[in-house]
Amino acid sequence: MNIADRIQHLRKVKGVSQEELADKIGVSRQAVSKWESEQSIPDIDKVIIMSTYFDVTTDYLLKGIENPHADEARRPDARIFVIVGTVLDFVGVVIAAALWYEQQLPMALVVGLVFIALGCMVFGVGMINSDPRSKTSAQRTFWIVNVWLIAFIPLSFAYNVLFTGTTAPYPLVADPIIAFALFWLVYITLCLVVVYFQVRQSARG
Repeated sequence: MNIADRIQHLRKVKGVSQEELADKIGVSRQAVSKWESEQSIPDIDKVIIMSTYFDVTTDYLLKGIENPHADEARRPDARIFVIVGTVLDFVGVVIAAALWYEQQLPMALVVGLVFIALGCMVFGVGMINSDPRSKTSAQRTFWIVNVWLIAFIPLSFAYNVLFTGTTAPYPLVADPIIAFALFWLVYITLCLVVVYFQVRQSARG
């Protein structure tokens, strides 16, 4: 693996596009493209900036030499926090729905939101304490998946209060039936918009 391969690898691990990397370093996207295609090599000042941005040593960028103390200082992969946060969000939706189905108690809504808040908190802590190289891609993955879970209970609550007079954590069939269809239209549209922007951002890399 040469310097071109290492730059490309680090960029993809961090989940940024050539244009985003160029903005961070202060060069054009074409310059980054030339580095990665071995048409040119970055100046030493740009290597120093990239080493800070990617949280690696200049020796690693230039020669592929790993920091001998890297394992001691390595932070956990951000994807671990994405998984834990997603599980908590999913459990929150399932438990809230199950409690309401069995007992029709407003507490079901509270329990679901507590789990979702915990899931978001775990994710937030992960973004602070995890390996910087994995944060960007992990963040995009989290929102692509979790927007469906995080938005579900609040939107269901608002819909049910307006049209069914309950605090159910999932949408109940209302009169008029068009309101029920409108809920799903709003919910799916909102989530797809978030997914679209996250996927678009990722595809730019």
